Amino acid sequence: MSFEHLPDGLGTGVAAPRLTWTLPPGAGRQQAYELEVDRSGTLHRTGRVAGADQVLVPWPGEPLASRERATVRVRVWTPGAGGPSAWSEPSAVEAGLLAPTDWQAVPVGAGWDEDPEAERRPARVRRDFLLDRPVARARLYVTAHGLYEVEINGRRVGDEALAPGWTVYPRRLRYRTHDVTGHLTTGANTIGAWLGDGWYRGRYGFDGGTRNIYGTDQSLIAQLEVTYDDGTTLVVATDGTWSAAPGPILTSGLYEGETFDARLHDPDWCTPSRSASGAWTTVRTGHRDPGTLVAPHGPAVRCTQEVAPVSVTRTEDGRHLLDFGQNLVGRLRVTVDGPAGRAVTLRHAEVLEDGELATRPLREAYATDTLILSGRGPLTWEPRFTLHGFRYTEVTGWPGELTADRVSARVYHTDMRRTGWFECSDPLVNRLHENVVWSMRGNFVDLPTDCPQRDERLGWTGDIQVFAPTASFLYDCAGMLDSWLTDVGLEQLPDGTVPWYVPVIPGGPMWTPIQPGAAWGDVATLTPWTLYQRFGDLDLLRRHYPTARAWVDLMERLAGPGRLWDTGFQLGDWLDPAAPPDDPAAGRTDRYLVATAYFAHSARHLALTAAELGDRADAERYTALADEVADAFRRRYVLPGGRMTSDSPTAYALGVAFGLLTPQQRRIAGDRLAELVLADEARIATGFVGTPLICDALTDTGHLDVAYRLLLQTQCPSWLYPVTMGATTVWERWDSLRPDGSLNPGGMTSFNHYALGAVADWLHRVVGGVTATAPGYREIAFRPRPGGGITWARTRHETPYGTASLSWERTDAGLTARIVVPEGCRGTADLPGRAPVVLGPGEHVLDTPEPAGKAA
Repeated sequence: MSFEHLPDGLGTGVAAPRLTWTLPPGAGRQQAYELEVDRSGTLHRTGRVAGADQVLVPWPGEPLASRERATVRVRVWTPGAGGPSAWSEPSAVEAGLLAPTDWQAVPVGAGWDEDPEAERRPARVRRDFLLDRPVARARLYVTAHGLYEVEINGRRVGDEALAPGWTVYPRRLRYRTHDVTGHLTTGANTIGAWLGDGWYRGRYGFDGGTRNIYGTDQSLIAQLEVTYDDGTTLVVATDGTWSAAPGPILTSGLYEGETFDARLHDPDWCTPSRSASGAWTTVRTGHRDPGTLVAPHGPAVRCTQEVAPVSVTRTEDGRHLLDFGQNLVGRLRVTVDGPAGRAVTLRHAEVLEDGELATRPLREAYATDTLILSGRGPLTWEPRFTLHGFRYTEVTGWPGELTADRVSARVYHTDMRRTGWFECSDPLVNRLHENVVWSMRGNFVDLPTDCPQRDERLGWTGDIQVFAPTASFLYDCAGMLDSWLTDVGLEQLPDGTVPWYVPVIPGGPMWTPIQPGAAWGDVATLTPWTLYQRFGDLDLLRRHYPTARAWVDLMERLAGPGRLWDTGFQLGDWLDPAAPPDDPAAGRTDRYLVATAYFAHSARHLALTAAELGDRADAERYTALADEVADAFRRRYVLPGGRMTSDSPTAYALGVAFGLLTPQQRRIAGDRLAELVLADEARIATGFVGTPLICDALTDTGHLDVAYRLLLQTQCPSWLYPVTMGATTVWERWDSLRPDGSLNPGGMTSFNHYALGAVADWLHRVVGGVTATAPGYREIAFRPRPGGGITWARTRHETPYGTASLSWERTDAGLTARIVVPEGCRGTADLPGRAPVVLGPGEHVLDTPEPAGKAA
């Protein structure tokens, strides 16, 4: 049993959380279920409820009150079982603080004056309190203006990083709920917190960044609620009784890195037994509207892996260069001993140039951490409030010889559950897929960002719009993206414009004032639809429908009666390899062709959304609008002979993939697309818009062989060219690193950018052969289309209902496929050389007589 899209039920912000369960092995399908809810000893059972629903089932009974805890279990009836199943293990759900009046805490921070335009030394805050009887239960509800790490009695609370994450802070600030019963003791106790600037007041954004975007304070908001064993309670909330002092972190920034002076750190600072020394003063209190405090939709950012260096090289001048063998996002943990005052400096970069760190692509993100040693013996240290994108680290000031066992790279990202895997017989394709996974991990740090290393790291709407189908296969990202889409709605302008990136912060003249842009703004319509198809969450679709409709209505007004969106600023097929390095929007495809194609596509998906939501009037209205736009697209952009006005791969891919062409035009477009690809020797000629579509457009028009040639090309530009150059993540540009080993001279040269990795969705569906044909994978098509000399592939996805997998292999006799259909689902096996077969839940082995040499 699970609740909403949360990893566990503690601190839910939904008073009536929906329930999801998977069926017992061999159950087949569910005929009925019964739920039991235990609310403090009061049992409620639904009785036998006929139906197959098992994903996001409505909460039975009255909503939870704030702080209320319940346990839930389920049993099911399945065909031939002769009775209900055993009850599932009980799962606990507990409401957080659901009403603004539940909050007593106010923001507290440094009590001294600070220069808001300068680097400010972070504070620590604390408070002592007494517990005079045994504790039965304790909960900490906590957030901050800035970033925080909480300790109670010298022991850290939780393991999340960069909490509370980044949202549209004036409207939504997340808090988390922690069970801290085990942290407390009868008698004297101390609670305290480290604070950092983070996104709230740190330097962030383009051209040197902007400070104090959301405020100048750095404050903790915490409410500890203790329930004694006799039922009485004590609340310890942040208020004017807390104390503050400068901490041993001297400077900290997400871009800049962190400086820590161990000489200034008292390890007992947050314990009742600490010494009385120190410059602790009364905090300054602030204000926060408690109505803006919200519980999380999904998991927190955490360390999910540690990576050891594959090599440590000492330079002639005494520096050490570490290679971790993988471009990743995180920070180092080091164990070091040396004389007091010795500074150990860690600088980070994704690639090397002439044997040294290539820091130019970082622009003004200095990515430098410094540890000043205390001289009191070995110290294990890791920065708290920064992250870097890097493969290489340069270490200066290390006392003595640095060995690999003294340092590790700790990988951080939103701690989503992995749900998708793919591998095949081609090792380069496998490395490409692994690069996609690593780029997703590095850029899903509380919100979906473009890049994790330079002075940007923003929630670009176009990047996730094209990547969401891949992301939602690889990881359970529904809760995280639902939260971010909520912020998209909050940042949408009154006229319906969807910003280029969310949350919105000050941008350069290219991005200010905000203008509507095709492919980027369409995240409002297309990404909720993708999440609905992958996770089966109709309420998510409903919540974001107003944002989607406002976006389509804006495009309708901009296009006017002619239904052509052919005015205004557009990014077009961003980063088309033909575009010059300093003008990535100047691609081969008419940017207004792109805009009108997306207008039609979004209108069509808005109509589909309305139909799913039961809004018949809107479904009819937007279906008619989509038809009108498609007709206008054909009149303007398709020539009488069938070619398009932009004779480019992206133009044809859009026309085919978005269903904008007549059957005859579609055939001509597919043939011309294949011609163009082959004429360019199957090298990539598409940017952000065309790249996710081109392989599907080729496949769907009978050119699967050309799609495979495109996939398997290793010359630049291509998907596999970076792999041959040693890439371990997906690059922003096809030639971020040029064949001669030099860096692309453009100002945007990231080596960790997931957008061009959107081809992985085609790998999963076409090479791997697993496609959802009903929301949440309730129905699944197993339809592999082998080619390109690939002799086997294995694809697995953890659907909301359970495991779906397909493993196929070419044999001398043809092709053998091993298929797993989740319990409660239905599959259709559509294999080359045989008629489609409907499959029930369970494992199936099918053979086809396709000749072994019949490869695309």
